[in-house]
Amino acid sequence: MLVSKSRRALLRGLAIAPVAASAIASPWEGVLAALHQRYNDEPATLERTKDGRSISRFRYQNAERWMTTLEADFFIDPRRTKEALHQAGFVTQQALCAYLLDMGFADAWNASHIKQDIAKALAYANACGFGHNCPDMERLAAVLSPYWKWGYHYHEWEEDRPRTGGFIPATITPLLRALVDRVHDLTGHPRPRGCQRRLQEARS
Repeated sequence: MLVSKSRRALLRGLAIAPVAASAIASPWEGVLAALHQRYNDEPATLERTKDGRSISRFRYQNAERWMTTLEADFFIDPRRTKEALHQAGFVTQQALCAYLLDMGFADAWNASHIKQDIAKALAYANACGFGHNCPDMERLAAVLSPYWKWGYHYHEWEEDRPRTGGFIPATITPLLRALVDRVHDLTGHPRPRGCQRRLQEARS
């Protein structure tokens, strides 16, 4: 939990600063520079704003709402793995972008550079203190990227069908729940109305 505490201490200091927007003197500058070079991305300027925080909250709560449908019985059926992977990609993209927005990444930068690349979103988040170093989640992120491919029917693919990596809904859902919970814990965004009750019922 040292990562969470240090990150919250940093953001708490920015929150009390008497300015509308705060440019972060990033302790992750070197790691980010390496990622920019690796992906050939335009450098991101981290700047926390009220608008960014608001969009971050919307993205997180959107991820939670769609997560509840992913956790429904409809997606437990292994035959629905393709649909589950497509929805998992959307949930993960929304959750990770919520974290990046909260860290000061611009929404326009995310739209231009992250797009539907879940593996890249996870790499940038972990480079900025997300601290979710789960090998299975990293493997799932690689399978999901880019997640638009799971929106196609398999018969529309010829030789190069996407591979599931052995994931089925029963193994996808707990990985995503842990990631979305991590975003909730680090950003402090409230869960959407009703989600807390459903989580308590599911865990009881």
